[in-house]
This record gives sequence, C-alpha cells and structure tokens, in this order.
Amino acid sequence: MPDSGLLGLDPWRWLLAGLAALLIGFSKTGLPGAGILAVPVMAWVFGARLSVGATLPLLLVGDVFAVLAYRAYADWPGLRRLLPWVGVGLLVGTLSLWALGHVTLKADPLGPVIGGIILALLALTLLQRAGRLRWQPGSGLSTGLIGVLGGFTTMISNAAGPVMGIFMTSLGYSKQQLMGTNAWTFFLFNVSKIPLLALLTWDNAAHPLVTAGSLEVNVLLAPLVVLGAWAGRAFLPRVPEGTFTTLLLILAGVAAVKLLIPN
Repeated sequence: MPDSGLLGLDPWRWLLAGLAALLIGFSKTGLPGAGILAVPVMAWVFGARLSVGATLPLLLVGDVFAVLAYRAYADWPGLRRLLPWVGVGLLVGTLSLWALGHVTLKADPLGPVIGGIILALLALTLLQRAGRLRWQPGSGLSTGLIGVLGGFTTMISNAAGPVMGIFMTSLGYSKQQLMGTNAWTFFLFNVSKIPLLALLTWDNAAHPLVTAGSLEVNVLLAPLVVLGAWAGRAFLPRVPEGTFTTLLLILAGVAAVKLLIPN
C-alpha cells in the first residue's frame, strides 16, 4: 500500500484498524490473549510487511499503560534469564525480515508467514486449554527455546503473546505477577525492535516497515489503545473470559487463513 494513501484508507479499513487498536489496549491490561486477533487485522489494513512496523507504536502505547498498572509485580530474576535468548530470536527475526524484503513476488511473501505463525500459535493455545500441553520451565534449555521463539515471533509478526503466555502460566505466577512480568517483558521486547525496524527500513526503502504515513495513522489510533487499556483494566474482569477468548481465537483463525491465500 503506498505511503501517500494511508490517511485515505477506506472506511472499513479504518474500522478494522480501530478494532485492532482497542484489542491491543485490552491485551495489555486485562486479557493478554486479545492481541492475537490484532495481528492479522493490521496485516489486512496495511499489508503484511508494513503492518509489522505500523503495529509497533500502538503496542508501545499499550505497554506504557501495562507497566504503569503492574510495574511492581515483575519477576526480574526470571526476565534476566530469558532476555539474552530473546535477543537471539530478535536477530533471527531481523534476518528473516531482511531476506523476505528482498524476495520478488507478486504478493507480499510475509502475509503467508504471519498467517502460518498465527495458526501455529492458535494450535498451541488450544492444546494448552485442553490440558494437552504442559510446559516444563525449570531447565535452561526450555528457557532458551522459549526466549528464541518469543524473540523471533515478536520481531516478524508482533505475535509472541501466546508463546510467552504458555511459558509464564507454567511458572505458577499469581495473576498480578503474570501481568507485571508480561508488561515488562513486552515493553522491553518492543523498545528493542525500534532500531531494528528502522535499520531494515533504511536498508530497503522500496519495501519499508515504517513510513511517515503509518506513523500518522498511529497518532490517530493511539487514543483507541488508551481506551482499550482503560476498558481492559476496568471492565474485562467482569466479562466471561472463556467465551470472549474463544470468540477471539476463532476470528484470529479466520483472519490467519485469509493471509495464507494470495490476493
């Protein structure tokens, strides 16, 4: 999608982008799983490649609210063990984005990649909910594997939420400790991605990850992230979480399948 046309998005694209912004806010303060639907929705709106960079500022707005709300509850020793491995995953994801940016195809090659990642993460989520996936977090190998996978998925698709959710749930955190550790984890993830996305955009201006137009859209959508964060903090604890999450997973699956189908 040309940069000059971003502010002239069709009304239905603005509606979808607004929904994604609300879900990002929800996911940061009340229901972490809500963010999984925002990823394919943003890919519909912006195109797969540009959506990676267009989503990041919105995530950072939500991260700030999450850190402010739950900053006192993070498991810092656990984070320190995880973060070096996340760095490896970020590097692998950066190299993958660089390679995909130089592939010449009629359709955006990142679309099917994001769709496939979302479907794989949904499968992991469903296995966990069915009690058929029990992660053993005690070993250094498991921490390294989760860190690399989390870094890779967050870099290439902004979709590390299910990976980190499965890992952190297995650690037996209280709800507040889970939210606090999650908040700081993704804040650090997303801040680390800023220079990497800027470098990739500078290297391949013909296929950018961030543009002036996408940043202008971010400014307009940021208040909806704030609204979603407030609603997540205030109202989502009263919503039947199981029903809401199931609906989001179904919609995310449909959106991911659409990304697998070339335009």
